[in-house]
Amino acid sequence: MHRRAPKRHKDAGLPPGSLIHVGERRTDAVRITITDYSETTLEERAVSRIEECLPFKDTASVTWINVDGLHDVEIVATLGSLFEIHSLTLEDVLNTNQRPKYENLGHHLFLVARMINQRTDGGIAAEQVSLVLGSNFVVTFQEAPGDVFGPVRDRIRSGTGRIRKMGPDYLAYALLDAIVDGYFPVLESLGDDIERTEDTLVTDPRIETLRALYRLRSEMILLRRSVWPLREVMSGLEREDSPLIQEATQRFFRDVYDHVIHVVDTIDSYRELVSGMLDTYLSSVSNRMNEVMKVLTIIATIFIPLTFIAGVYGMNFAHMPELGWRWAYPAVWGVMAGIAVFMVAYFRRRRWL
Repeated sequence: MHRRAPKRHKDAGLPPGSLIHVGERRTDAVRITITDYSETTLEERAVSRIEECLPFKDTASVTWINVDGLHDVEIVATLGSLFEIHSLTLEDVLNTNQRPKYENLGHHLFLVARMINQRTDGGIAAEQVSLVLGSNFVVTFQEAPGDVFGPVRDRIRSGTGRIRKMGPDYLAYALLDAIVDGYFPVLESLGDDIERTEDTLVTDPRIETLRALYRLRSEMILLRRSVWPLREVMSGLEREDSPLIQEATQRFFRDVYDHVIHVVDTIDSYRELVSGMLDTYLSSVSNRMNEVMKVLTIIATIFIPLTFIAGVYGMNFAHMPELGWRWAYPAVWGVMAGIAVFMVAYFRRRRWL
């Protein structure tokens, strides 16, 4: 089952821009990593103090600051102050129940996306990733360590491709593209689960099959809620007229938009398939119940006249002529067997059996 949405009652009534973490409580240390690069240089480091990020604010190179962990509000507030990120934006960063969104803040662009991971138990987990794009930097905020950005880091380290030659807008594209690419393995795994559940549904539907269907439906709802708004985000980015996004980069955002449309279409197809499987399961169970009731009804109908005969000759009247006949007992059995055979033959002729 997917994770329940965090409650928002803690910030009710507070003024706009109040920085309160809304999400899973964690006790581990916040991890901050800095990747600064140009076409010819590369520097990577993990910092223990947020002030160590300040020298990278106005460099000519591209700086990527990644924050793993949002539970320490002071660190997020200090980083926002150093890079002049608005308090309302930081409030959205700390609220991990945000839907994917995009905002043009003039000197910054702010994006929220959902990163989808497959848990070890086969379920799906969604994590919020917030991204702030500046003139020479990208700041990403994640709820916990572990992400899908490994290929992006490898490309930066190896210097292959365009990433070291392009600006921070291309880095933002590469990070969003990695998030969207991470949806496809999850969808493939879900497709396999749906196929296996469908086979079980056809051959031997049980209560475990119903549980699997409800789990799949819940995961489809989580995926749709996480991905559907991302269409608007990518659509806005590809049309954005901002000096922070170069014209050459917009075509790459358009490619991510196409991938998002593909993911949304796949999710909708899976949702319809799971809904149809639920209807099929209920129909199958209803048909099985009808078959059982039909057999029980036929058996009861056969025994009605037999019970009547047995009841008549089970009465303790003194003057019952048949009780004195030598062949009365086998005759009654013969009559009862004949009635049962006749009724079974009649039911078969009417195709009730």
